[in-house]
Amino acid sequence: MGDLLGVTVTPVQPYAARKEYICPGCQLSIPPGTFHLVVVPDDEPDLRRHWHQGCWHKEMRRRFGAAHASRR
Repeated sequence: MGDLLGVTVTPVQPYAARKEYICPGCQLSIPPGTFHLVVVPDDEPDLRRHWHQGCWHKEMRRRFGAAHASRR
């Protein structure tokens, strides 16, 4: 998915998702084997976070408005 407004968004396929993470959008678990996104700020790579796809879409709408959210 590449660079998007200062962040790099990378999809994680279910076969590659081997650990449990907590989504910062909803504070719920992303269990192993679940498709999700890794979002890495370009200027702060240590702040990478794992998001549910729907939660990241809502975050994009919150941050940048509807016009940018559809560009995932």
